[in-house]
Amino acid sequence: MVENIKNCCSSESLPINDEASSRLNFSSKRRCPVDGKAYHKVAYATVLHHVKEPWRLSLAEQSYYFCSNPKCDVVYFGENDFLISKKMLRLKVGVKENSDDSLICYCFDVTKAMAKSSDSAHAFVLEQTQKSNCSCVTSNPSGRCCLKDFPKIK
Repeated sequence: MVENIKNCCSSESLPINDEASSRLNFSSKRRCPVDGKAYHKVAYATVLHHVKEPWRLSLAEQSYYFCSNPKCDVVYFGENDFLISKKMLRLKVGVKENSDDSLICYCFDVTKAMAKSSDSAHAFVLEQTQKSNCSCVTSNPSGRCCLKDFPKIK
């Protein structure tokens, strides 16, 4: 059980449903064309779930990367340097926002304020993650587990 908690946020243990996402190499990085920093790859499915009206965009089925820099307007960029900004998304990206009502857990709608005020939200998310009842790959804009973000906001 302790090992399960320790590894819950590793890319190998994330519940990934589609074949393309299961081949995703989270260690692969690319530099954001705007801020120049290197960021992790996200699944194409992650991008599709977060952009507004994806059928209107010419989203190439390629590698995309998640820019987590709060000062950068870019959220995703493709290997062809196609940029997807905050205004092109359905939801606000918690790591890009400075307010307490920003989401930290997209699977269960836990805000930064909720996580700061009580340990029960973290315990609940941890339990559900252990039971594979989360959908981080498509729910979280980063495509990754949110558990590693909880200690950062305390």
